[in-house]
Parts: sequence; structure tokens; C-alpha cells
Amino acid sequence: YFDVCVANLPYQISSPFLFKMLSHRPMFRSAVIMFQLEFAQRLIAKPGEDLYCRLSVNTQLLAKVESLLKVGKGNFRPPPKVDSLVVKIEIKNPPPAVNFIEWDGLVRMLFNRKNKTLHAILTVKSVLGILEQNFKTQLSLRNLPLPEPFPDMKLMVEEVLTTTGYSDQRAAKMDLNDFLCLLAAFNERGIHFT
Repeated sequence: YFDVCVANLPYQISSPFLFKMLSHRPMFRSAVIMFQLEFAQRLIAKPGEDLYCRLSVNTQLLAKVESLLKVGKGNFRPPPKVDSLVVKIEIKNPPPAVNFIEWDGLVRMLFNRKNKTLHAILTVKSVLGILEQNFKTQLSLRNLPLPEPFPDMKLMVEEVLTTTGYSDQRAAKMDLNDFLCLLAAFNERGIHFT
């Protein structure tokens, strides 16, 4: 158990440390951590910004992150090759009611090509194959038979994208609520990302 975390850690462990901390229970009050500048900027990036990525979305789902202080490389002896940024992290309590593994599956898929439309990403043959396999796995886990005739996964995906209005959207410009709505709509149709 800890209530507050203050750290300047080796930058190569930033991502694993961050997600271990975000999943830590019991929840802590806040953390003040110095990260490499670009990594920290990704944590606080907003939709449409160049550094907005899967890391931004996953972190912001679980926590509120704010920039506190930029620390130039000249403040260290010997000086490192990069600048740093101190951020404050407060975990959202209660945590969002979403299966994080499923959430990350969707976000990972969409951010592989974040500037393509969702339709272009989700109707590729390889992605449809993954979604079809996940569909079958979910039915099996619930001891449900495969439907006859088996549904056309491409049509199901296109229907969800059309009814939600996300077909022409791009992950790089979507916010947390967009991803949550999209995941809920897919799950409602039996389409899963794990």
C-alpha cells in the first residue's frame, strides 16, 4: 500500500512502470513522476495532436494526467540527450466500467493505422478474420452454438460503423467517449476484440 508516489525513474521502464502503477490496488491518491519529454507529452496529448496515440487513450481512460514542470537536459550533470517533463497522475476512482483487455484490443487495432478511416481498418480481410475468430470464441465460452447461417462479419462491422456514425472517423481524432461508444456498440452485436 502507498498513498503518494514521487519518482524520477530510468526512462526505459516508463511504460511498464506506468501501467503497473495504474493497475495497482488499493488505489493511491496521486503520483508525481518525471518522464522523458516525448513520453510525457504522449500521456497528456489530446485527439488531433501529433503525439496522440494508444498510450494517450489508455492512460487517460484510467487516470487524469497533468503537466507540472518541464526540466531541460541542462539541469543534470552529466546532461542526458533528452529533456524531461514532470507530470501529476491521479487514478480515476471509481475506475471506468470497461474490460481493459477488450478496450486495449480495440484501441491497439485502431491505432495501428491511426490516420486511416475506421472502415478502412476494420474491413481488412486479416482484421475480419480476427473478429470472426473472437466471435466464435465468445460463443464457445458461453456454451452457445454457432448461428446458422453464420453471419457475414464484414456486414456486421459495417452496420455497427454506420449506425454509430464512426465509419469515416479516424482514431487519431477520436476521444475517450467515442472509443467507449464504439466498443459498446460492437459488444452489443457480439463482436469482441479479445
